[in-house]
Amino acid sequence: MRNDISYLTKGDNQYHSILTGLALGDRRTNSAFRRADIEFDDGIEIVDDLCGLKVLKLEKSLKSFSKLEDKYVVSEKLTFKSPFVRFWFAFISPIFKGVRDGNYEEFFKHFNNRKTEFIAFMFEELSHELLKISFNDDNITKIGRYWDDNVEIDILAKTKSGKVIAGVCKYTNSKIKKSELTKLKKICQDVKIDVDIFVIFAKKGYSSELKSLKGDNLKLFTIRHFNF
Repeated sequence: MRNDISYLTKGDNQYHSILTGLALGDRRTNSAFRRADIEFDDGIEIVDDLCGLKVLKLEKSLKSFSKLEDKYVVSEKLTFKSPFVRFWFAFISPIFKGVRDGNYEEFFKHFNNRKTEFIAFMFEELSHELLKISFNDDNITKIGRYWDDNVEIDILAKTKSGKVIAGVCKYTNSKIKKSELTKLKKICQDVKIDVDIFVIFAKKGYSSELKSLKGDNLKLFTIRHFNF
């Protein structure tokens, strides 16, 4: 497997440093370059190559949804094309020698400490895919995320008829309360995004108060919605 990964990444240590920084970081290019101690211009050149090699794909904040006049440039984010390659650079590559030699203790310690964080983004990615196929009567034509220096919105989408959808994904072991919806609405208001439909994806479901608000303007999804 290591040889296959090295083939994908040309076996370059700088490539590996950036990929390790992205695997469990905030996915911003600037953050990954700092963690890898690589200058911005050199980092961008490597990222362009990794995108060309189909290891990564570039993502931009959907700032066009916002009516803010000051739409300053924010750092782009990067996503692994393959979840397994992300897993490799998050948990295997940094301690490869130990894994190679059959010493798995450090791996399991590292994995258990960061497992929820790692899976949470996968849950978010799957939520995007589920949302796409959940609007059959008004197909989604654009979907992504919003972020700036202060806030993030996990899901931002637009349907064929022009309706704007904003959502949050919560991979936690507690039920989601109404306060999460209130927080999402406040963020959208602050960044001046007019939202028609709010959606929430939750691992463990919702409080009774939040479930009572479900309707045309609020869609609630749980793990069972991923079963087909």
